[in-house]
Amino acid sequence: MSHDDDIAWAVRAASAGDEQAFAVLWRCLHPALLRYLRVVVGDAADDVASETWLQAARDLHRFTGEAAAFRGWLFRIARNRAIDEQRRAGRRPEHPTGSVPDETAGTPARDAAAEAFEGSDTTWALSRIAALPADQAEAVMLRVVAGLDVATTAQVLGKRPGAVRVATMRGLRRLAADPQVQARNPAPAPARTVRTEGV
Repeated sequence: MSHDDDIAWAVRAASAGDEQAFAVLWRCLHPALLRYLRVVVGDAADDVASETWLQAARDLHRFTGEAAAFRGWLFRIARNRAIDEQRRAGRRPEHPTGSVPDETAGTPARDAAAEAFEGSDTTWALSRIAALPADQAEAVMLRVVAGLDVATTAQVLGKRPGAVRVATMRGLRRLAADPQVQARNPAPAPARTVRTEGV
């Protein structure tokens, strides 16, 4: 069974109340969803992903369609929850009121697993995509990372397909020109021509 077949089966079964099937959906789609949200809302990604899955579980009985349509539906929910989070964050700016006692004095501030994760290639790549203009970052994440087609991405973003194509292309070009990307992936050296005498 292919990945899309797994998702299509799981959508049908989860709609009928099968909790195991919902777990299959989560395993198949959560990594891409979380990566998308890390680019869109940063540190709030885990909370927004949780809200997304809660809404998906609540509204799944109303969903109709196959795997590709479900992906688009789920990412549309995620984008709406991300917009809500950005609005909330804008209304409640954080103002430190004083120092908080450090209960972890004498212990490392971060564990090795967290540092290893943040130093990983995935985290680095997401940081480069997050540095793009917002429309380009979202288009690249949905098209390239989440694997949505142009039409579904356009529905998620509320844009025309042509605008999605342009934003994706511009985002990918910016990434290719990014000095950090170029330093990490140097261009291959030009092939040398070997000259032989008398040929």
